[in-house]
Amino acid sequence: MTDAPAETTGTNPFSQVPIEITISVGKARPLVRDMLRLQRDSVLPLDRRVDDPVELYVGDKLIARGELTEVEGDPNGQLAVRLTEVADLQNGL
Repeated sequence: MTDAPAETTGTNPFSQVPIEITISVGKARPLVRDMLRLQRDSVLPLDRRVDDPVELYVGDKLIARGELTEVEGDPNGQLAVRLTEVADLQNGL
């Protein structure tokens, strides 16, 4: 990562406020009757493939796209996202 501009670091009181980022891997549109049949080990197909990009949102605002990856060296196989595209929040994505 590169160093953040001075105006977004220590001098800005908002720079230490945590935000929640939601990672969207896909959507499903089952019928209600199919939802009522779901049980443990059921499979719910999504509208995306395993290697398709995921989308990162803050609230309902798309901020980036990326690919799922495992955290290197993590014995538990923790997931992470490698960014492939970052939104230009000033001018749109």
